Amino acid sequence: MTKVQLVRAISKETGIDQPTVLATVESFMNVVKDSLISKENVYLRGFGTFDLKHRAKKTARNISKNTTIIIDAHDIPHFKPCKEFLEAVAAND
Repeated sequence: MTKVQLVRAISKETGIDQPTVLATVESFMNVVKDSLISKENVYLRGFGTFDLKHRAKKTARNISKNTTIIIDAHDIPHFKPCKEFLEAVAAND
């Protein structure tokens, strides 16, 4: 599902016009991004958690140039769905 499809589905379900829904979805994404940039987790009860996973410094290989490179420690965004979400997806298999 794309953002446009998401906006259409929310607009159809709620009866709110699409420009308002689009602004709300964009705002939600910006708030989540800003929170993660500030190293704050976002908890959505009944949906899941947006948090950061820390990756340690490591050595890797560039096979095309046959060289070793160092990848610095860094954080990556991560989403962990709640138990009910996981069970609903598993039940739909």
